[in-house]
Amino acid sequence: MDALDRKLIDLLRDDGRAPYADLGERIGLSASAVKRRVDRMVADGVIRGFTVMTDPEAVGHSTEAYIELFCRGIVGPNELTKILEDIPEVIEATTVTGQADALVTLRAKDTQDLERALERVRSPGQVDSTRSAIVLSRLIERRAH
Repeated sequence: MDALDRKLIDLLRDDGRAPYADLGERIGLSASAVKRRVDRMVADGVIRGFTVMTDPEAVGHSTEAYIELFCRGIVGPNELTKILEDIPEVIEATTVTGQADALVTLRAKDTQDLERALERVRSPGQVDSTRSAIVLSRLIERRAH
């Protein structure tokens, strides 16, 4: 990756639908050169995909919570993934250091939906207990760089 690739990625983060010609104009390349760079970065795994970012409240999911999972015994990342991947309210899950085995972010319509999702997280025998914190206000939100 060179400086032009980094600039191109920054522009794509701002507007993933920008035409190659517009991107090229902003970084001093032709549309075809921009396309070749994007294709190369996709093939190399630098760009892992393109997505739509929605406003959770606009699509009816205004309740968010962070859940610490505490498991019985040793539960590996693959097993945790299997437990969580079929719960649509789970928007992110990571293994972490410290007392908890994993940290899960849930997003739901309301507290009742959040409670139902939390019960689904707890239902497998591997999850011993959870600790939850409901998000009140989002103060800073940055996209990954």
